[in-house]
Amino acid sequence: MPRSVYVLAFGIFAMVTSEFAVAGLMPQMARGLGATVPQIGYLITAFAAAMALGGPFMTVALSRLRPREALMTLFAVFLAGNVLAAVAPSYPVMMAARIITGVAAQAFFGVTLSLTVRLARPEVRGRAIAVVMNGLMVGTLLGLPLSTMIGDRFGWRAAFWAVSALTLVAAPAAFWGVPPVGRADGGGAEGGGLRGQLAVFRDVRLLSAFLTSTLIIGATFSAFSYLNPILTGLAGFATGTVPYLLIAYGAATVAGNHVVGRLADRHTIAVLVCGLALNAAFLAGFALLAHVNVAAVAFMLGVGLVGVTMNPAMVTRVQRAGNTGPLVNTVHSSFITFGVMVGSSAGGLAIDAYGLRAPLWLGATLAVLGLLTLLPERGRGRAAATEPGTAKAPVPSA
Repeated sequence: MPRSVYVLAFGIFAMVTSEFAVAGLMPQMARGLGATVPQIGYLITAFAAAMALGGPFMTVALSRLRPREALMTLFAVFLAGNVLAAVAPSYPVMMAARIITGVAAQAFFGVTLSLTVRLARPEVRGRAIAVVMNGLMVGTLLGLPLSTMIGDRFGWRAAFWAVSALTLVAAPAAFWGVPPVGRADGGGAEGGGLRGQLAVFRDVRLLSAFLTSTLIIGATFSAFSYLNPILTGLAGFATGTVPYLLIAYGAATVAGNHVVGRLADRHTIAVLVCGLALNAAFLAGFALLAHVNVAAVAFMLGVGLVGVTMNPAMVTRVQRAGNTGPLVNTVHSSFITFGVMVGSSAGGLAIDAYGLRAPLWLGATLAVLGLLTLLPERGRGRAAATEPGTAKAPVPSA
């Protein structure tokens, strides 16, 4: 496995720490900015919307730069957004800061995933993606609870200053750790130039893969975005206990990501089916027993094991249906973060209307819908397996 893959994972860790920081600081930020908890939840939605809508345009704008130049540009924009968040005097300014950081983070994910598959051998691409995605998982394991602890002790603004400092470490590490390769648009790589990358978006299989990814992440984030108020308001945990519970949640995501990364190349669709079925069950159980603290923790850890950990399988499926170019990866990330937007915003509305259990039921519903989107894929897999001359051949996507 190239060492540069681990450097790229560190960059994603910095991005994710900023993205998730709001989820762990919702009560403090609500007080500091004169907003309600659902309004602070909409900051997560804004970050996701900026990623989904602005990230692909940023990727196209940087497509003629070499990867290291593109990464440094994105780090600079991301740093500016975090500094603005740290000094934000009002809710609208904080909203603007989240939009800036969201656009930069999305493009960074797309460039990074494309670069990862170019650096890794084809037979270990799923594992390489899992290593990079560990930046996401470790962000939930360490970045989120640490930012929450910093926010509790020194104020929520200190958490964003900490992310800014982390960015100043990650940027030079990426500059020196990424080898000199071709342009960020993948010229000469799979997917070719911009026109070649755009052509694949006509494929129904690719669009179906995007939809499944949206529902997987939407199901998870409808619960994750509100773990703090759910754990304190329903399960009865003290505010100071929540960071430790989030560390446990993050540990579950690291473990799940490792397993999925090992299976993603050979059993892509089977992994997605199992993950969605389990996630639906865990979220429903969480909703039913959220008032029992031991059960709440158990179901929360279950969601951690099978939620965002589906990323390696999701990325593998998309790259097989489309290509490995940065635009396909960025657009896929846009659909993923659209899932964040749907989950966090609909979860906030559900809380307002029905209480703190509602986003958990919403997540279970989205997971079931995700399972339904996989039915045509399973049908294609069975048909391919029974074709004359192919009955004994493995189906790569199942």
